[in-house]
Amino acid sequence: MSALRKLIPLLDRVLIEKVQAATKSAGGLLLPENALPKVNEGLVLAVGPGRRGKDGEVIAISVREGDKVLLPEYGGAMLKLGGPENKELFLYRDEEILGILKD
Repeated sequence: MSALRKLIPLLDRVLIEKVQAATKSAGGLLLPENALPKVNEGLVLAVGPGRRGKDGEVIAISVREGDKVLLPEYGGAMLKLGGPENKELFLYRDEEILGILKD
């Protein structure tokens, strides 16, 4: 988590960790990779300060850290930060995020 703390997205970018699909069925069977459902949701880990409009005012980001969001099937820039977890993280622009998922 230390490498994650060092990364602060710029402008209107949002750092997201995609949610992993379940690898077991309800009955306890292991599912092969090609049978796993495509998961298009993620958890917001960090947000930038926002971008500036034509008048110089900062346009705030529409999501906050900890939000669960709906993502497009394609897009985002994949990052691999060093560290013990070596997780795949993604940088999206604020306007690329499709929505916020509420529980």
